[in-house]
Amino acid sequence: MTLRLGDTVPDFQAQTTEGSISFHDFLGESWGVLFSHPADFTPVCTTELGAVAKLKPEFEKRNVKVVGLSVDPIESHAEWVKDINDTQNTTVNFPIIADGDRSVAEMYDMIHPNSDDKTPVRSVFIVDPGKKLRLTLTYPPSAGRNFAEILRVIDSLQLTTYRKVATPADWQQGEDVVILPTVPDDEAKELFPAGFTTHRPYLRTTAAPE
Repeated sequence: MTLRLGDTVPDFQAQTTEGSISFHDFLGESWGVLFSHPADFTPVCTTELGAVAKLKPEFEKRNVKVVGLSVDPIESHAEWVKDINDTQNTTVNFPIIADGDRSVAEMYDMIHPNSDDKTPVRSVFIVDPGKKLRLTLTYPPSAGRNFAEILRVIDSLQLTTYRKVATPADWQQGEDVVILPTVPDDEAKELFPAGFTTHRPYLRTTAAPE
């Protein structure tokens, strides 16, 4: 199946390095990040899993649960985690799914049709507490994922989900935001009492709401 933004993400049962999970139950009322790897003991992915482990407090501050996925078995994951901890000077502190039958990879359309084999491409899925898909990213094998950017997008999604604003190019948390064009000026004055700047009728900026 092809998942589109706004779709409810499929639920699944899976074995992980931290025991069996049901994905929807695992997320509960949290946001979620599911990110896949083609196989264990791959160099770029080793650095990525280490980076996520170090950033877990940042994900937790944002009420986000993270889970990785690889098609290799649990026993292989356990050995790989030892390497990650040793080479990346960290402790892997989130579950990694063992998707040996590729059922989750197929369900989430992680298998690229032009791939030489049937292993998942390096995908990222951000899911909101309503289990709706809010972002997808797919990376080539040679480029490590930028998890600071993934955190930045989560900040934007969480702000814009609950406020009538959008975030401009290169936005960082705390910077000015854009008022949605669908919000008339009268309503904008009520929603943003600190005021806003009108650059063009369609482009108004204001301080980021709390």
